[in-house]
Amino acid sequence: MGLKGFERRLERLVEGVFTRAFKSSLRPVELGRRLIREMDDQRTVNVQGNVAAPNHFTITLGPDDYAQFAEIEESLLRALADEARTHAREENYVFMGPVEVHLNKDADLGVGSFGLSARFKEGAGGTAGGSVVLGDGRRFPLSDVPLTIGRATDATVRVSDTSVSRRHAEIRPSGGGWTVVDLGSTNGTRVNGAPITEHRLQDGDTVTVGDATMRFEAG
Repeated sequence: MGLKGFERRLERLVEGVFTRAFKSSLRPVELGRRLIREMDDQRTVNVQGNVAAPNHFTITLGPDDYAQFAEIEESLLRALADEARTHAREENYVFMGPVEVHLNKDADLGVGSFGLSARFKEGAGGTAGGSVVLGDGRRFPLSDVPLTIGRATDATVRVSDTSVSRRHAEIRPSGGGWTVVDLGSTNGTRVNGAPITEHRLQDGDTVTVGDATMRFEAG
């Protein structure tokens, strides 16, 4: 069921572009199938007792396929990474670090042939992967440097709302995961609708400051 859902989502996201412009027999959904299979085949139980899946993927294409895929490389790799995160949520997998997908070229590969390697890669400072996704789709990857939310011009996530403090909240690396901390804001920070002072984030949690709501995604 998860794999079929992945295929449908990937086709909806990128297949239309290829239907109009792509001439290779290699379809984007084939890359998605292999990526998901590698996640499932290489999953393992980590020291915390969670099921971990690889988070770093390298796709190797022949010169002709590489040239055509490169035309929409950014959107394709973003779609594959997004769907890897979705599959992880559906299967309750965790990641050791941010999800990354890269394209490489191999002159020995012919049209329609490709390779895909998957490995576990720890995030900076030992943190697991994570991102904050705004309502308009903008994604802010988390790192070993705290992510600040507020009206200040130097805030990582700047919110232009007078009910939001200049330095309203912060998302910090914590014990291999992420914690959102209210920075003494005037109107408070909410997670999943409930006011918090400090809260350990779980995949899918929503963080609200003022009228702005953002979603935390693991991986």
